[in-house]
Amino acid sequence: MTTILLTRHGQTEWNREERYRGRADIPLNATGERQAAALAERLSTFPVTALYTSPLQRAVRTGEICAARLGLRPEVLPGLLDIDFGAWRGLTPEEAAARDPEVYRQWLATPGTIRFPGGEGLEDVQRRAMEALETVTARHPEETVVLVAHMVVNRVLLCTVLGLDLNHYFDLRQDTCSLNIFRRLGPQRYEIVTLNDTCHMASVG
Repeated sequence: MTTILLTRHGQTEWNREERYRGRADIPLNATGERQAAALAERLSTFPVTALYTSPLQRAVRTGEICAARLGLRPEVLPGLLDIDFGAWRGLTPEEAAARDPEVYRQWLATPGTIRFPGGEGLEDVQRRAMEALETVTARHPEETVVLVAHMVVNRVLLCTVLGLDLNHYFDLRQDTCSLNIFRRLGPQRYEIVTLNDTCHMASVG
């Protein structure tokens, strides 16, 4: 069975300010760089054979830092790309609520049912992220693989492997550079080992 080490990229300024990021290509800030270094040390305790990242630079940079520690070459996997928030990109939650109050209400109540104005819905992310996961598990049977993605992608993937519908999206917290571990047991069968582990962040200021 393939073991997946699913992580989120390090902190950016838009994370710190709580703005919707999505496809905005925001770099890591200084804290994010330190978080990625701490994550790299944690990942070095596993027998990792491959590391894949989202195409966005905050994930790529996190992957580069981790891959350097692991002695690997990171590979971009387009299916891990973050959601397209459309007109909400760059807005704070308060600004999004003021702009589209009904959509915002539905987003909080039933996140799996909405599409962001001019953007995507969680089902779009689910399709491409699960295709990416299937590609990785087929390519790396019996191996341990790191995926560096985003909060939305990670929550959607975890909902899916846990057998939860996407309206459970907000039930699964994903901190920056947190670590999730699960194993593929067979078609549509996964064993969950760890969710949102951040113990390696204790030394990051």
